Amino acid sequence: MPGSLPNRDLGSFCRHLEQRGELVRVREPADPYLEITELADRFVKTGRSPALLFEEPRPGPLGQAAGCATVARAADGRPVPLLINLFASPRRLAWALGCEAIEEAAGKIEAALQAGAPNGLWEKLRMLGKLKEWSGALPKSVGRGACQEIVVQGDELDRRGLLDLMPVLTTWPQDGGPYITLPLVITRHPDSGRRNIGLYRLQVFDGRTTGMHWQVHKTGAAHHDLYERRGSRMPVCVAIGGPPALTYAATAPLPEDIDEALLAGFLTGSPITFTKALTCDLEVPAEADFVIEGYVEPGERRVEGPFGDHTGFYSLAEPFPVFHVTAITSRRAPIYLTTIVGRPPMEDGVLGWATERLFLPLLRAALPEIVDLHLPVAACFHNLALVSIRKRFPGHARKVCHALWGMGQMMFTKTIVVVDEDVNVQDPHETLWRASNAVDPARDTFTVTGPVDQLDHTTSVALIGGKMGIDATRKWPGEDGYARQWPPVIEMSAAVKQLVDAKWRELLERARTS
Repeated sequence: MPGSLPNRDLGSFCRHLEQRGELVRVREPADPYLEITELADRFVKTGRSPALLFEEPRPGPLGQAAGCATVARAADGRPVPLLINLFASPRRLAWALGCEAIEEAAGKIEAALQAGAPNGLWEKLRMLGKLKEWSGALPKSVGRGACQEIVVQGDELDRRGLLDLMPVLTTWPQDGGPYITLPLVITRHPDSGRRNIGLYRLQVFDGRTTGMHWQVHKTGAAHHDLYERRGSRMPVCVAIGGPPALTYAATAPLPEDIDEALLAGFLTGSPITFTKALTCDLEVPAEADFVIEGYVEPGERRVEGPFGDHTGFYSLAEPFPVFHVTAITSRRAPIYLTTIVGRPPMEDGVLGWATERLFLPLLRAALPEIVDLHLPVAACFHNLALVSIRKRFPGHARKVCHALWGMGQMMFTKTIVVVDEDVNVQDPHETLWRASNAVDPARDTFTVTGPVDQLDHTTSVALIGGKMGIDATRKWPGEDGYARQWPPVIEMSAAVKQLVDAKWRELLERARTS
């Protein structure tokens, strides 16, 4: 089934989901101003959320009272349907990546790492053009793509603009305005020509300009810095929808020189196709539902925010670069893909969990002592990491903490708790029990200072703050002055368990029927 999954474009993927009971069509009008987001959030908080396709997003009493009266319409005059909670299910995300379960995709990465030459998955991806057996994952260029069936530019763009063409959500009451929340922002390194596809929110200021929320640690911001130092206008394109695997890849913590389209092609086994943009020198996903073309001027800033963010708190208003729109192209019958973030759990929790599972083999390749890793959704991923290790020497837990803080986006992790290999870090109850019974805070906690996420509001100054490591492993005699005997965990003997199995099943059945 994975090889035949219809996941090359959003429309066919939605039909696939509907056939399998994973998509609900909402035919009643629903308001893009707060109402749709409240409905989507309630579904996610139930623990099981179908993908929601709102067929008539249009202003209701909330939007009208806030002065939001525009209905985004497609070329045939019908309202543009809005899709949300697409990735709020591990099963749907696995299908988006071309498999039945995320474990299959993780296994594919692990197999690539174990294949030997060239060294490591990233080296394989860098050398795809030279490896015939992997060439099916390479992005391909095509002529005019489906994303350019409808073109709006010039005077027509002045008349219509962003909010006439897309049902952009205002997600929370104190947001600075409507936000495009699942944009694939495409930029290019001015020297190497390497492409980056990142997911950075866009606040819609008016019909032809948005904010460009390039956080300082992101690749898009690095590209922008290079253009700005030269005083050069920077071409930017934004894709919405298209192959769902590409949207996931844009969220993944990849090295700067790895094209997100390569990862999407590798995971799905089929290439992402690109076509030339019409008004700037970039390529855009040919199967996208919408493409917004434009540029960013050097030195130009505008206050962006506030925005209800994935931390569960509003990120405050700050100056950010401004994106100027030169054209908006789309499919003839596009779907507007969006999401909301806020107090967890939310849809992005599944995306974060998938990254945890998919990138664990890469962490193990660098740190083979790691058994498992869990980034709890409630801690917004980067606030807490639970790590189990095969402990081999005194101080091993501290070594793992320092190594993880030096690996890519793990540098943002504020607290790392390291436990022994027999602790199931996917079980919060077991982890809390074992960790709290293994720690003497005076001996087993330590702090360091380093980079923090730009959205972190807790630090005394922006971008840098404290981190804490907690050694919750069993202590060995002589380790950090420990001179006592570590007690064993209480466990029933296997012989007793086997002896009472039959009686247990009988009593359990009796309890169920009583």
